[in-house]
Amino acid sequence: MISILKYLSKREWGYVGISIVFIVLQVWLDLKLPSYMSAITTLVETSGSKMSDTLLQGGYMLLCALGSMAAATITGYLVAKVAAGLSRTLRSLTYNQILDFSNAEIGHFSTASLINRSTNDIVQIQNLVAMGLQAIVKAPIMAIWALTLIIDKSWQWTASTGIAVLVLVVMLALVLLVAVPRYRRVQSLTDNLNRVTREQLTGIRVVWAYNAEQYEEEKFDQANDELTNNNLVANRVMALMSPTMTLINSGLTLAIYWIGAYLIEAASLSSKLPLFSDMVVFSNYAMQVIMAFMLLNMIFILLPRAQVSAKRIIQVLTTPISIQDGQGGAPKRQGQVEFKHVSFTYPGSQEKSLSDVSFTVEAGSTLAIIGATGSGKTTLVNLINRLYDVTDGQVLVDGQDVRDYQLAELRQRVALAPQKATLFKGTIASNVSYGDRGTGEISSTQIDTALAAAQATEFVQQKAEGINEPISQGGTNVSGGQRQRLSIARSLAGNAEIMIFDDTFSALDYRTDAQLRHDLNQEFTQETKIIVAQRIGTIRDADQILVLDHGKIVGQGTHEELLANSPEYLEIAESQLSPDELKK
Repeated sequence: MISILKYLSKREWGYVGISIVFIVLQVWLDLKLPSYMSAITTLVETSGSKMSDTLLQGGYMLLCALGSMAAATITGYLVAKVAAGLSRTLRSLTYNQILDFSNAEIGHFSTASLINRSTNDIVQIQNLVAMGLQAIVKAPIMAIWALTLIIDKSWQWTASTGIAVLVLVVMLALVLLVAVPRYRRVQSLTDNLNRVTREQLTGIRVVWAYNAEQYEEEKFDQANDELTNNNLVANRVMALMSPTMTLINSGLTLAIYWIGAYLIEAASLSSKLPLFSDMVVFSNYAMQVIMAFMLLNMIFILLPRAQVSAKRIIQVLTTPISIQDGQGGAPKRQGQVEFKHVSFTYPGSQEKSLSDVSFTVEAGSTLAIIGATGSGKTTLVNLINRLYDVTDGQVLVDGQDVRDYQLAELRQRVALAPQKATLFKGTIASNVSYGDRGTGEISSTQIDTALAAAQATEFVQQKAEGINEPISQGGTNVSGGQRQRLSIARSLAGNAEIMIFDDTFSALDYRTDAQLRHDLNQEFTQETKIIVAQRIGTIRDADQILVLDHGKIVGQGTHEELLANSPEYLEIAESQLSPDELKK
C-alpha cells in the first residue's frame, strides 16, 4: 500500500502535512474537554462557587468543541482532496498504461480484470485515503495521549481499562485471522463475476439462440454465490464489532463508576470531591481510548481490500510493455511490405503459429492470403502494424524493420479493417474519420469517397441524418453487413499507404464484394492492399496469393499458377467453384 503513495503530488503531500497538524489539534481539543468538565464538577460541588466561574469553564468547553469541529472539517476537506487527486492520478496512469499494452499484456490480465482494476480497485484506495488517513494518524495519538493522562489516577481504574483494551485486542486479532483473508479474496472473486457477466452480455444472442439462459444463470449464480458467501463470512465477523464495542464501552463505564463508588465511600471527606472529579475525568479519557480502538477497527475493514487493490494496480503500472517505440527515422512512403524468415509463437504457447514465412509485396499491388481456419492468416497481418512482435525474423515496411518505427508513424501508414467490425458511440462520420483522432484532418470529401468505395453510400443516404446519423455503442443500431462496410470505409478514409482487410469481406454478399474490390482497384491504385479471405472469388484477381497451412506458406503465386502448382489451393478452389468456373 505504501508504494501507491508515491503517486501523490507535492501539493497533495502538503495537504497531508497540514491535515496531520489539524488532526493533532483536534485530538488536543478533544482531550481538553474532560479537564474543563472536571473543573465544572468541582465548582458545582463546592459551596460558595460563583456561577460566572462555572459559565467560564463551560465557555471553554464550547470553544474546544467548536474548535474540534472546525479542525475536523478542515481535515476532512483536505483529505478528500488528497483522496480524489490520488484517485484521478491512478485512473489516468492505469488507463494510459492499458492503452499502451499489446495484445499479450491484455491477454495476461484479461479485459474484465483490467476494467475492475481501473475502477473498483481505485475506489477502494480512495476510500482508504479519504477515511483511513484520519484514523491512522488520529487513533494512536488519541490512545497514547489519553493513557498518559489517566495512568496515574487509580490502579483499579487503570486495570479495568487495561482489561477492556485486552478484550479489544483479542477481538481485533479475530478480525485479522478470519475477516481479513476473506476481504483479500473479494477482488479476485469480483473479477470472476465481472468476467462471467461480460461474457454473457457480449454473447447474449448466442445464449438466446441455444436456449442457454438457464445454463448461464447457473454459471452466474455460482460466481455470485462464491462472492456472496465470502462477503457473508467477513461481514458476519465485522458485524460483531459494533455490539462488542458497545458492550465494552458500556461495561468500562459501569466498571469505572462502580469502582469509583467504592473508592469514594472509603475515602475521607476531604478526598471525596477530588475522587469524584477524577472519576468523571477518567471515564471520559477511557472512552477516548476505546474510541481510538474503534478507529483502528475501521482501518482493519478498509486496509485489507485497499492493500490487495494497490497490489493489483501496481501490477498493471509496472508490467513491462513488450511493444515499444523504435528509434529509427521514418523512410519515404512507398507501401512495400517484406517478410524475412518470420516465425511467431503466442505468449505462453509452445507451438509456432508462423514458421519461416518469407515474401514481398510491392507498393501498389494486391496480396491475398487464404488458408484453413487456424492457419495463421490473422496472425501474419497482425505483425505488420505490430499488434504483436515477431519471435524470429524481420517484418519490413518500406525497407525498414517495423520495430524501428515510432508506433504512431507505423500505424499511420497501415490501416486495418479487422475481422470483427468495431464501431464507437458517435456518428457515422466520426466513425469513418476515426483515423484523424478528432483533428478534422479527414475531410467530408474523403469520408464520402471512402463510403462510396466501401459500398456504404446507399444505406447511409437512407438514414435521416446521413453521415451525421448517431451510432450507438458497439454499432448495435446497424446491421452486421453495414457495420462491416463502415469498418472498411474507416480504413479507406485515412492517408494510409498499406490497407489490410482481415476477412472483412465475409459479411458481404458476392455482388457487394465484387463491386467493392472493383472500386478499390479503381480509386486506390497507389496503396498496397492485403486481403485475408476465405472465398476464392474474393482473391482470384490479386497480384499475388499466399496459401497458408499450419503457419507455413504452402503455395505462392497468381490464381492460375496456384491452380496448376498448389494442391492445397486447388482443393480449396474445387470446394467453392464449379468446373466451368475453374476454367475461367
